[in-house]
Amino acid sequence: MTASKKEKPDLQKKVHEVPHKPGVYLMRDRFNRVIYVGKARDLRKRVGSYFLPSKLAQADLKTRAMLEATWDFETHTVRSEAESVLLEGKLIKEYRPRYNISFRDDKRFLLVRVDVSEEWPRFRLARFKKDDGSLYFGPYAHAGALRQTLNFMRKKFGVLTFGRGAPTEREFKSATYQVPVRLSEINAEQYRDRVAQACDFLEGHSREMIATLEAEMHKAAEKMDFEKAAELRNMVADLRQTTRPMRRFTRGSLPSSIDPMADVQALADALQLPRAPRIMECFDISNISTTHVVASMVCFRDGVPDKNCYRRYRVRTVAGQDDFASMAEVVRRRYSRVLLEARNANPEAAEFSQEDAVDGMRRLEEQTPNAERPTPMNREQATNVQLAEQKFAAPVRLPDLIIVDGGKGQLSAACRELQRLGLHDLPIIGLAKEREEIYRPGRALPLRLPMDSPALRLLQRIRDEAHRFANAYHQLLMKKRVEESILDDCPGVSQNRKSLLLRRFGSVNRLRKASVEDIASTEGIGRKLAEDLHRFLQSH
Repeated sequence: MTASKKEKPDLQKKVHEVPHKPGVYLMRDRFNRVIYVGKARDLRKRVGSYFLPSKLAQADLKTRAMLEATWDFETHTVRSEAESVLLEGKLIKEYRPRYNISFRDDKRFLLVRVDVSEEWPRFRLARFKKDDGSLYFGPYAHAGALRQTLNFMRKKFGVLTFGRGAPTEREFKSATYQVPVRLSEINAEQYRDRVAQACDFLEGHSREMIATLEAEMHKAAEKMDFEKAAELRNMVADLRQTTRPMRRFTRGSLPSSIDPMADVQALADALQLPRAPRIMECFDISNISTTHVVASMVCFRDGVPDKNCYRRYRVRTVAGQDDFASMAEVVRRRYSRVLLEARNANPEAAEFSQEDAVDGMRRLEEQTPNAERPTPMNREQATNVQLAEQKFAAPVRLPDLIIVDGGKGQLSAACRELQRLGLHDLPIIGLAKEREEIYRPGRALPLRLPMDSPALRLLQRIRDEAHRFANAYHQLLMKKRVEESILDDCPGVSQNRKSLLLRRFGSVNRLRKASVEDIASTEGIGRKLAEDLHRFLQSH
C-alpha cells in the first residue's frame, strides 16, 4: 500500500535528456520491472510522443494501461535502425514484457551459412549458429533484403544457393550461374574462388559494386527509364541493408583448420614481441544498462581458452556508463590481486625493493611450483584429491600479453593502472571493434592487419570470448534482479525480510521450491507470513 501512494515521477523532464539517435527504450513499472520494450529511429521523438497529452487522448486501451503503469524508462542507443531491431528482439526475449506482443516466440533473425567442408559450398539461410566449422554471416534484421541480396549474388558471382551437394544438371544449364564463366566449365577449386569473393561481399566489401549499380540507376533515370531506375534503386537499398556491418558480424575469408600455436607465433611476429605470448588475458566491459556494469577477463593459454582462469567483475567505483574508468578499475583489481597472491605464495622470495615488479614476478614464476601447469597425472595412479587440486589450481603469474577491448581511451586507462603497480613493462594492446585496429602504447597510429591474418583471427577469437563471458554475467545479474523483484509484490515482505530470505535460500527459485516449514524457520518470518509467501510464489 505504501508503494501505491508514492508520488509518480514527472517523466516529461527526463525526455529532454534522451538523444536524437536510433536505439531501444524500456518502460518500467513502480517495482522497476520491464513492462515494454520498443525501438525507434529517433529516440527523443518516439519516447517523447508517449507523454504528449494530445497523443495520450488518442491512444488505445493497451497503450493507456501501459503508460499508467510506467514509472520510469531507460534508453540504449545503437548505430543504425537495423541494429535497434536486433537489440529490441534480444531484450524482449530476455525480459518478456507483458505489453509486448511480437518477439515473444522463439523466432530468431536470419543468418547466412556456408559449409566450407563441402566440395561445392552453398549459401543457405539459417536461424541458429552452430559450432560446426561453417561460416556464418549476420544476423540480418531485414529478411526480404537478404533474400534479394542472395539472388543478386547468384547472378553476380555465380554461387550456388540453397539445395545440397554438387550442382544439378538444371543448375549447370541455368543462365544464373554462368557469370563470368559457365559453371560447367570450372572445377570445384575454381568455384571456391567465387565463394570467397561472395563472402567478402557479405562482409561489407561492396562499395565499388554498389557504386556501379548507382551509376546504372542514374543513367536509366536520364534515359527516362524510370521502371529500371526504380528497380536498381531498390536493389542498392537491399544490398546496403544486408552488407552493412552489424555488431556481431562474422569476419574472415574461408578459413582452413585453426592452428593455435601457429596463430600465437604469428601474433608475436605482428606485434614484434620479445617472446611468443603463451598466456594472454583480455578484458571487456559490459554496460548495456547502468543498473549493472560488469567486466570479464578471459585467459587464453597457447592459443586456446583456459576457462579455469576466467574472472568476472562487478564495477564498484564508477557511476554511470564510463568505459575508461571501468577498465581502469578492473585492470587495477586484477593485477594488484596477482601481485598480492604472488607475495603471499612465497613471502621470502617476494622482495621487490631492488628489482622491477615484472622481473620480480618472472623470478617468482620460476620458483613457485604452480607457475606452470603440471603434466597431467595418470588417473590410475592419482587420487581424487590430487586430480581435484590439479584441475582447479590456478597459476600465480603475469600474462605475456594483455588485450583490452577498445581503442586509445581504454588502452590509456589500463596503462595508467599498470604504471602505478610497477607493471609498465607488460606488453599490452587495445583492439578497437569498428575497424579492427590494434592500438599500442607510445604509437600514434594503429596497426591494421589483413582480415585473413592468423594473428588477427586469434585476437578476434579472444575478444569475442571476453565479450560473450561479460554479456553472460550481465544477463545473469539482470535476470536475478528481475526474479528478486517479485518479492516486492508480496504483502508483508519488507526489504529487510527480503534480504533475509535471499540470504537464506540464495534465489527466488529455491525459495519457491521451499516448504512452509523451511520458510517459517527463517529469522523474522512467522508461520502465517510463511504460508502467505508460499501461496503467493506458487501463483506467480
